[in-house]
Amino acid sequence: MRFGFSLVGIVFLAMLFVPNIKWAKSQPPGYGEIAMHENKVLVAFERVGQALTTCSAIVFVCPQGFSFPWLLWLLAALVLMFLYEVAWIRYFRDGERLEGMYRPLGPIPVPIASLPVVAFVLLGVWYQSPIAVASATILGIGHIGIHLDHLREFLAS
Repeated sequence: MRFGFSLVGIVFLAMLFVPNIKWAKSQPPGYGEIAMHENKVLVAFERVGQALTTCSAIVFVCPQGFSFPWLLWLLAALVLMFLYEVAWIRYFRDGERLEGMYRPLGPIPVPIASLPVVAFVLLGVWYQSPIAVASATILGIGHIGIHLDHLREFLAS
């Protein structure tokens, strides 16, 4: 684990934030009603995880750089972030409907929630930082948990 300024982390955060900013400007009808019933414990995990993951992405660097085999962890994380972008492109292309947020991407459930979390876990492995891995795990407990609850509520309605 080594401290520094991570340009790779900035790229990951940009890939995360750009579609979220676009989504925040025009949330799908019905999202507000589902969001009102969010589990407060999961929301707390999500918020803490967001802050810790954002900081971890920026302040840690991989001590091994881009050397093999560490590069494989980074490439796997990049593939997941690419799939995350694909999920968002599909959502925006298909009319920005609520059901599109929770639609699986192949075998990947709630990809808009799960893909970036796993990508940031892998980024933490590449950084060789237990703090970054734990931060993304905390985020995942909250973020994926909330989205699974939203999906259950959406399917029940």
